[in-house]
Amino acid sequence: MSAGESSGDRHGAAVAREILRKLPGARLFGIGGREMEAAGVSRLAGLDELSVMGGTEVLRRLPGFLRLERRIRRLFTTEDVRLFLPIDYPGLNLRLARAARRQGRGVLYYIAPQVWAWREGRARKLRRDCDRVLTVLPFEAALLERYGVRTEFVGHPLLDETRAPRSGAAARAAAGRRPSGARRVVGLFPGSRAQEVRCMLPVFAEAARRLARRHRDLDFIIARPPHLPEALYAEAGFPTTGAREATERSWAALTKSGTITLELALAGVPMVVGYRMSRVEWAIGRRLVRVPSIVLVNLVAEAPVVPELLQDRLTAARAAEAIEGLLAEEAPARRDMLRGFDVVRERLGEPGCAARVARHAIQLLAEPDSEDPPGAAC
Repeated sequence: MSAGESSGDRHGAAVAREILRKLPGARLFGIGGREMEAAGVSRLAGLDELSVMGGTEVLRRLPGFLRLERRIRRLFTTEDVRLFLPIDYPGLNLRLARAARRQGRGVLYYIAPQVWAWREGRARKLRRDCDRVLTVLPFEAALLERYGVRTEFVGHPLLDETRAPRSGAAARAAAGRRPSGARRVVGLFPGSRAQEVRCMLPVFAEAARRLARRHRDLDFIIARPPHLPEALYAEAGFPTTGAREATERSWAALTKSGTITLELALAGVPMVVGYRMSRVEWAIGRRLVRVPSIVLVNLVAEAPVVPELLQDRLTAARAAEAIEGLLAEEAPARRDMLRGFDVVRERLGEPGCAARVARHAIQLLAEPDSEDPPGAAC
């Protein structure tokens, strides 16, 4: 199993638990974080070794990446690996999938690379190197099938972690977050990679200070993934907590793009999305990206539910102003956004994603072209 980010670690842990529940003899090992390790995956490398953002950071750490990749490739030759289960993180995982395929190993790709956003050539690699590709966004399967990829939409793993009822879930979740007269919490979600935090957090923190001067009843918390050091957040001047707790406590949020936007939407937390990268990377990205929004909430809803402040538009003043429009319980922008979140919730499928992924894994382990019974490593 191979996950390169915090969300992949969490989703991979859920799958690992389901595999071991249904197939107690399986041996799981690979790349992941603390949650996968706690779920029974023997770690060969941790998320801190993979936590990078942007081309310059990748180049600086390239020798370490290459050593790790060579180590994993050798395992496909020396160990009785029956199945490789990559989880998102396509930069590394697509190359490992190719190596696994060349060694005759099964490949089950979970959380498909976002070929609909850019680099559609990855779809051809998925067709060539994967037995099956499991998607978590409703529109991905049809796109991949056009490229001949054997694929299935398995629902989104976040639904397994959400207890809110289906109808009006977002609105009720948000309404129950702040008792009358209580202080409101604004969550800051600057990312799970160190370079993302260095880039986004200064702007997010300054926006929070501007809001604090105008609204004395606001508190602020920063979501910090466990693999990043507390010292990285010291200059911001606000307390940190885990992403789950920050989501549960937040009345509104200022966040980077990514899966966290879906987590906030399912929890009923109105948000503003901000993102910034180097000017070179931004110039390249603008030429490659082929979708109208970088926010998953907007893509799933097929509507501009959440405002996005990108690159030069991400300033503390604009972010504070946008968040301010979401603070009042009856604010039109807040109510419209919560209605949009309910649309997103309906389109993400049904709970049970991890169990469905485990079922696919066990089916591949049991396919008749293999001489050994299920129970080997994945």
